[in-house]
Amino acid sequence: MNSSRTTLYKDPYGKKLMGVCAGIADYTGVNAIWIRLAALAGLPLTGGIIIPIYILMGLLLSKKPPHLYADPGEQKYWQRVRQNPKRTTREIRSQMRDVDRRLAEVEAYYVNNNPRLTAEIEQLR
Repeated sequence: MNSSRTTLYKDPYGKKLMGVCAGIADYTGVNAIWIRLAALAGLPLTGGIIIPIYILMGLLLSKKPPHLYADPGEQKYWQRVRQNPKRTTREIRSQMRDVDRRLAEVEAYYVNNNPRLTAEIEQLR
């Protein structure tokens, strides 16, 4: 999974300082305020090691492309992919099975209620 949508970026559009917390929030799907509060709460617990890590991430992370997602639904989809790719794959398979089942129902309806169409399909077999 080496897509630009599965990469951690700093977010210059939702930033307060360097955009690192906003980028982590975008990556995980958690509200940025909770990431910022966790970073502040972690300052005394880690002896301040968060500050150099934050600065290093701010310098090394690429900026988030301006049009990475087409809409909020796509953003949520990619956040789910990053969180649990296997679950997302199962969800997509389930949706495709449902679409296939519904198409089969539509096909059966039209074929069963249209004898001329049924005869044409039988000629093709």
